[in-house]
Amino acid sequence: MAMRQTPLTCSGHTRPVVDLAFSGITPYGYFLISACKDGKPMMRQGDTGDWIGTFLGHKGAVWGATLNTDATKAATAAADFTAKVWDAVSGDEVLTLAHKHIVKTVTFTQDSNCLLTGGNDKLLRIYDLSNPEAAPQEIAGHTSAIKKALWCNNDKQILSAADDKTIRLWDRSSMEQVKMLTFETSVSSMEYVPDGEVLVITYGRTVAFYNALSLDLIKAVEAPAPINSASLHPEKDFFVAGGEDFKLYKFDYSTKEELESYKGHFGPVHCVRFSPDGELYASGSEDGTLRLWQTAVGKTYGLWKCVPWGTPEEEDLSI
Repeated sequence: MAMRQTPLTCSGHTRPVVDLAFSGITPYGYFLISACKDGKPMMRQGDTGDWIGTFLGHKGAVWGATLNTDATKAATAAADFTAKVWDAVSGDEVLTLAHKHIVKTVTFTQDSNCLLTGGNDKLLRIYDLSNPEAAPQEIAGHTSAIKKALWCNNDKQILSAADDKTIRLWDRSSMEQVKMLTFETSVSSMEYVPDGEVLVITYGRTVAFYNALSLDLIKAVEAPAPINSASLHPEKDFFVAGGEDFKLYKFDYSTKEELESYKGHFGPVHCVRFSPDGELYASGSEDGTLRLWQTAVGKTYGLWKCVPWGTPEEEDLSI
């Protein structure tokens, strides 16, 4: 019996949604944060998409957003030349970290004590959040704007992707470049999967998987359209990708076979991520919405209710 994928639409933003991130699983469930060009990042309940709050304070487009593992802190990167740290429980602004240019990416260490930032001034910065007055450590090397920067290898190393068509691996203690990958076109996204040290990157129509420590290629898959973002399922059974043709694609990770594709957005898909339990994936689009999609269509989970065919409610596959 074929079940129909019915995504949950999360509205509220007024401009394109350009980044999203999930927290880890907490005693209160898990949470989702979205970055938007409207300058108002939003926090939601991860399994339902229900709006919890909006972080107010940026004076320009927000390009990056993240939550720490237990969803007590949020961080955002913006076009107003700042990164901000927020109390994710109260919504209050905790810190404003001034930069010299647009900030594109922010990420916490596992212990939430340090924040890594990157942006248009081509520098990686590491802020000690317990001593925010201190000057950040700076890592130079990229020759164009940094799009994404991530901690890896238990926060001992850093991965960064930039418009100079490179991905670079850095050692945190020496601040030196360890390795570099060069591509024919700019890398559009990067995801780090700690379990197995897998790096997921997208460029052009390609979704590629690398070993995050050696930067050796594991496999690459060509998609039917230019891809802006991809995410690997926590159990590595499959991965999802979205891009310029408004669709979400689901592929088998081992065979590289396209399993499904869904159209729900009315604009290019800019970001996609699996939830920490792997039960759903979230997408953000040029159309200003987030959508939540079921990994296993028809399963009762969150706001989705599975009703057997032949009952009076058989069409009620969603909320």
